[in-house]
Amino acid sequence: QRALDQIIHDVCLQNLPVIFAIDRGGIVGEDGKTHHGAFDLSYLNFIPNMVVASPKDENELQHLLYTAVRANRPFALRYPRGSACGLPLDRELRELPIGKGEVLRAGEDVALVAIGVTVAPCLEAARWLEEKGVECAVVNARFAKPLDSSLILELAGKTRKLVTVEENALAGGFGSAVLGLVESGNIPELRVERIGLPDDFVEHGDQGLLRRKYGLDAEGIARRILFFFPELSHRPVEAKE
Repeated sequence: QRALDQIIHDVCLQNLPVIFAIDRGGIVGEDGKTHHGAFDLSYLNFIPNMVVASPKDENELQHLLYTAVRANRPFALRYPRGSACGLPLDRELRELPIGKGEVLRAGEDVALVAIGVTVAPCLEAARWLEEKGVECAVVNARFAKPLDSSLILELAGKTRKLVTVEENALAGGFGSAVLGLVESGNIPELRVERIGLPDDFVEHGDQGLLRRKYGLDAEGIARRILFFFPELSHRPVEAKE
């Protein structure tokens, strides 16, 4: 936050190839109240020429960093504090298309569009909801800017229920950008809900405890979806063969 003028004037205004590798993106726990990365998706997203990305795991992180090096433009890459997912790393680095996400799970009832560290709990929440007869599509957005407009609008039109999930302040964050996108899509009967950090300073505490407090763990995400769309909780559960 303290370097905002330099980011705008010294980098983005001149469209220079500078990479901002932002660690401690989201909730950081025991590092203290001043260290939470709660605002970067918001304050970077409004700057022209900036790419803003966040990987779902350590393997995607290396590919996004490689993409950033080759992008030849301002590129912000935010990743969380703490342990990685424990996934093996690909030997060959590859460029990922800027502004393109991926569908990790198909579903017709509701679409979860997640970014960064929230992707894994969204997948877990979708499995939990499946046991209750609710089919959730899960999208790894990868990019907060530019958004994957075609993918998000396609899912919004198909499910008519869209939920964004981020470890960032809701004010001006990833979900706000998605809201602006779908507003231009003019999709009838579309309902959009956002899950993220409130308009408050996050206190000091254990990461797991704080994620539970703010409904950013798998159970919290699943329960919020049923709260947002109570009609889904009455779906009959089909017996599996």
